[in-house]
Amino acid sequence: MAATGELGKYLKACRARTRPEDVGLRSGANRRVPGLRREELAQLAGVSVDYYTRLEQGRHQHPSDSVLDALATALGLDNAERAHLVDLAREGVPARPQTGSRVQRVRPEMLDLIDSLTDQPAFIIGRRTDVLASNPLARALIADWYAMPARERNYVRWMILAPEPRSLYPDWATVAAEAVGTLRLDAGRHPDDPATRQLVGELAMRSEEFRRWWADRHVVERSHGTKRMHHPVVGDLEIHYEAMNLAGDPDQTLFVYTTRASSPAHDAMRLLCSWLASRDKPAAAGPPRKFSADR
Repeated sequence: MAATGELGKYLKACRARTRPEDVGLRSGANRRVPGLRREELAQLAGVSVDYYTRLEQGRHQHPSDSVLDALATALGLDNAERAHLVDLAREGVPARPQTGSRVQRVRPEMLDLIDSLTDQPAFIIGRRTDVLASNPLARALIADWYAMPARERNYVRWMILAPEPRSLYPDWATVAAEAVGTLRLDAGRHPDDPATRQLVGELAMRSEEFRRWWADRHVVERSHGTKRMHHPVVGDLEIHYEAMNLAGDPDQTLFVYTTRASSPAHDAMRLLCSWLASRDKPAAAGPPRKFSADR
């Protein structure tokens, strides 16, 4: 994470995936490089080719805010990608207090809040996508984080290494690649975190997909969106999620899942709530039955 030259590697990756036609340039048959040439990006950003080359080669590590803004605009970066670019440029010159690998804890009031959401799955993600807390419905819908060893309670690790996500998410490759993008964003914010380096090293050793997605250097910041799921108990669902950063700890994010009223997914979520309630009854006998949305 803290290797010299991450800024240059990120710029090169962004340049390679920026199509010339997206920035008003011709994409001719004689073009021998993917994306933009160095001189094209330098011209679009209003800097010299030599200066940009030194940035990309890691010979200049801390460009000004105006240069970063010009490069981000030329590359068409979104807000998360811009923030990641700034984080990499500020590596070694911290703009925020460094938290290191301190243990993150969720306030008791937040635990009470997510547990009070009996009809909506809710969970809290912390540094490096560690799962810090989840309510019973989230554990029934996604995974029983509390039953896992502490070191395995990590969203990206579970998404990449566990077999269940590949059947739970019909669009697993897309969902998993986005999750890797959130880890990449966190790694840029905290480049010296040894726990992040250990996690990335383990995933890179054990997963070819992770190595490919990590090398792409895409970053993702979750705010809201939809997911398709196929749950083993209640079947297919399309859920909406909202991601909210918690005041007082910007490295903790609350996720709440909802379903549209009167939709098949809403009915399936109600069935999951009923299944969860019956499963947790002390007198419940026999294995849980598979619910179906047409019951």
